[in-house]
Amino acid sequence: MFRALHALDDRLLLAVNHARGPALDAVMTFASNRLVWFPFYALLIGWLVWHFRRRALLLLPLVVTAVALADSITSRLFKPFFARLRPCHNPALEAQLYLPDGCGGQYGFMSSHAANGFALAVFLLLTLPAGRYRALKIGVFLWASLLSYSRIYLGAHFPTDVLGGALIGAGLGWGAAVLFRRSTGPQGRWEALGN
Repeated sequence: MFRALHALDDRLLLAVNHARGPALDAVMTFASNRLVWFPFYALLIGWLVWHFRRRALLLLPLVVTAVALADSITSRLFKPFFARLRPCHNPALEAQLYLPDGCGGQYGFMSSHAANGFALAVFLLLTLPAGRYRALKIGVFLWASLLSYSRIYLGAHFPTDVLGGALIGAGLGWGAAVLFRRSTGPQGRWEALGN
């Protein structure tokens, strides 16, 4: 069964990596670039501070902690522990891959990009007032999904690397949202924080 899962992982990776084109190369390289998504996160934090003012004093430390933990756990704990080669470093696959953005570090399980994106998305989904900010909530999930897909497209991660990272990130985002709700009352009421 484990061998079958690896074979499926390889097939899915190659299918996504080979469905390429110049426009997709540009989009996926753009999405994966840390110089792009760090400013995106900074703009989002600025918007949260401007829009929620005093409420952001509780919101921001929790979301930053969730994303930072997602990044640290996947990069510093899981990658060295599992030591699973990235597809672009895997001798059985590297010659078959198209690498428009180079290769990256040696190990790939789990994807930090996916973990970071889904920690943010799940946290905002669960903490922002229900029925409001729908565009923002959808936008961060689309961003996390594009970021995750780009890692497979670029040959930097297997699909299971991305899935594992997304699950870790979602779990940390959920945990931070639980802390937020406990700090603001049983229903996570925004009114408890004032403006």
